[in-house]
Amino acid sequence: MKITAQEMTRTALFTALICIASFILKIGGEIVVPFSILPFMVLLTGGILGSRLGALSVTLYVLIGLLGVPVFAQSPFGGLAYIFHPTFGFLLGFILAAYLVGLVVEKIPFVGLGKFLVAMLVGIVAIYIIGIPYLYGIIKFYLGKPITMWGAIEIGLLPFIVLDLIKGLLAGVIAHSVIKRLKR
Repeated sequence: MKITAQEMTRTALFTALICIASFILKIGGEIVVPFSILPFMVLLTGGILGSRLGALSVTLYVLIGLLGVPVFAQSPFGGLAYIFHPTFGFLLGFILAAYLVGLVVEKIPFVGLGKFLVAMLVGIVAIYIIGIPYLYGIIKFYLGKPITMWGAIEIGLLPFIVLDLIKGLLAGVIAHSVIKRLKR
């Protein structure tokens, strides 16, 4: 993958912003899935950087965490052991979400805010499509606790979907505004 110095800088900047966002508004304590502004930042990254750089930026964030830097929302906060954490699937969903948001923004032929809002909705769906089954699998098979897929939806989606839709709306508005200004 050929990447220019400007693209490298923007990618690194958004990776740093995602790392910072992981520490902001992290509410949840001992619950399985905490509330955070990470989905907002991931959607914004895909909307502004596009599919290739957006996915690269979020992938770098996940790799930084897996290397042991404490950038994840819950204990152990980093390291390879986080792969066995019920919320790790959401991190994988973030990578797909950034890619798909960027792809929709790049490929949908119409212009305007609507394109960005559709992209953000696609990104939110991607996060949950990866995150919920992973949450279910880790809780049921790795941790050995009784849970149904509906139970995973109750703890991993229902408490967060409205707020994530609001985050998607905000990310869409901001990304649209930034892209519009950059094209002038």
